[in-house]
Amino acid sequence: MSRIGKKPIELPQGVEVSVEGNSVTVKGPKGSLEFSFNEDMKVLIDGNIVTVERPSETKTHRTLHGTTRAIINNMVVGVSEGYKKQLKMIGVGYRALLKGNTLVLSAGFSHPVELEVPVGLTCEVPKNTDIIISGIDKQLVGEFSANIRAVRPPEPYLGKGIRYVDEYVRRKEGKTAK
Repeated sequence: MSRIGKKPIELPQGVEVSVEGNSVTVKGPKGSLEFSFNEDMKVLIDGNIVTVERPSETKTHRTLHGTTRAIINNMVVGVSEGYKKQLKMIGVGYRALLKGNTLVLSAGFSHPVELEVPVGLTCEVPKNTDIIISGIDKQLVGEFSANIRAVRPPEPYLGKGIRYVDEYVRRKEGKTAK
């Protein structure tokens, strides 16, 4: 039994969910999101509680059950509270700059790396080494944050690179002298 799939989703104040066929639309104070789920799943709305049901106990239906419920829950949290990821650049000369809708990173290469901020996300650079990505779509926020981190992942010897604020980088000892 999927324990996550069985949990009901409680809707906060100001969030509306509507189901048409096999698509769910979630509207809230921060915006609206839409998701097309598998036609075998049933999404039921009872007042301010949303539940997901599956037709059988096959492995594919069990996996779809939990995934569908988790995605709808992430949509509800996104339109009511939003998601935020914070990154920090560590290294001499490493800095970020926001030019319009483009994030320009100087990360130790011979050229600056330019990343286009996707539609639906907001990017802030409060200090030249801090980057804050926020939006209502959890998947989009996480993917763009991972793309920024992939420009220069943190390395274990000096700790230089781009990392999440709450990320722990295990440091290694370098060569030891005799």
